[in-house]
Amino acid sequence: MRRTFLYLAIVSLFSTPLFAVEGTPSTAAKKEAEKGNWTGWRGPARDGLSAESGLQTEWADSGPKLAWKIKGLGSGFSSVAVSNGKIFTMGKKEGTTKMIALSTKDGATLWEADMGAGANPNCTPTVDDDHIYGLTHSGELICINATDGSIVWQRNFPSDFKGRMESGWGYSESPVIDGDKLVCTPGGNSAVMVALNKTSGELLWSAEMPASIGNRGQDGAGYSSIVISEIAGRKQYVQLTGRGVIGVDAQSGNLLWIYNRIANSTANIPTPIVKGDYIFCSTGYGTGAALIQIHDRNGSYEAEEKYFLEAKKLQNHHGGMILVGDYIYCGHGHNQGFPVCLNMMTGEYAWGPERGAGTGSAAILYADGHLYFRYQSGDMALIEATPLGYKLKSKFRTEEVNGNSWPHPVIAGKKLYLRDQGTLMVYDIAK
Repeated sequence: MRRTFLYLAIVSLFSTPLFAVEGTPSTAAKKEAEKGNWTGWRGPARDGLSAESGLQTEWADSGPKLAWKIKGLGSGFSSVAVSNGKIFTMGKKEGTTKMIALSTKDGATLWEADMGAGANPNCTPTVDDDHIYGLTHSGELICINATDGSIVWQRNFPSDFKGRMESGWGYSESPVIDGDKLVCTPGGNSAVMVALNKTSGELLWSAEMPASIGNRGQDGAGYSSIVISEIAGRKQYVQLTGRGVIGVDAQSGNLLWIYNRIANSTANIPTPIVKGDYIFCSTGYGTGAALIQIHDRNGSYEAEEKYFLEAKKLQNHHGGMILVGDYIYCGHGHNQGFPVCLNMMTGEYAWGPERGAGTGSAAILYADGHLYFRYQSGDMALIEATPLGYKLKSKFRTEEVNGNSWPHPVIAGKKLYLRDQGTLMVYDIAK
């Protein structure tokens, strides 16, 4: 049954970002890969598709060669960003959240910047030329000079925007850069999303949640991150919040539409997948997955549900989803990472669910024809990205496992970066 959710009339148009042909690495990703960069959460296009090539198609039983390993990064679940010979990550050390810059050569510390006291950070830093942006567990958004670690500006989500999280695991989003704007999700009803001047932190606009948004989920920001897309002729910022998936006009900040059915009342985590006017979204905690299509009805926007998959069919708890061609690859199950391959447009399995090479949720990445599944248990799996069947090529246990191995894997400069609490392991995966 199709369900239509009608929302808000809005304004006109603007520019088109550099997006990929759906399911292939973007132009931006290709340019960054040539420089050995991975500039933030799930890569330059936030789709988990790496443009790196010339990578190993099988590993030894013990795994690829460990190039180097560094300790002392503090606690937390931040992954890494890599740009111009530097690695950026976040960790809590002696009660203080730190932004940390390392050398890609050997992991030597270049600088550390204090971001304030608080709990373990979850944000993966965002790199934009000579600035780094990070968000603490408590909602301190900080812009840092990439050269020396000095603070350029900072804003506080709760105090500046009446921000709130849907639940108690703290702010986890990685803010996104779009031209001169930094866009992020404080989660307040009057400022569920905001755009700031990236060089000064000045507020440019704030998006307000409507009074009637459906009865599922909770008010506040979720644990997802924004995707920039061109949808139904309008440049939009798509985000999964505590109340479901929303689309915000990139120019005005007006909320265009909302899809509430996918929201759960505990934690809404996976970053949505956008393909043209279609959005695929999923959450755990017994919720499920859905494909919606966005329509422009003479200036009013509708989110039409094309299909909904119950939790027993597909739910991505956390770890994320990858679109390669017409097929979505992800881990299925609450706190599970059973590999699956799903036709995005039909909702039918090409294969799976499979048992998998590890246990717990699986954070995933695509590069050079293969999927990299990193399991909560510390196991890594290399799986061929094909809808023709589940083809596990190799697996290994990482050098260290210091708890839940949740940080997403990163590939840059033919190296595989795996953060595990205070340790960063870097493996050589060049063919």
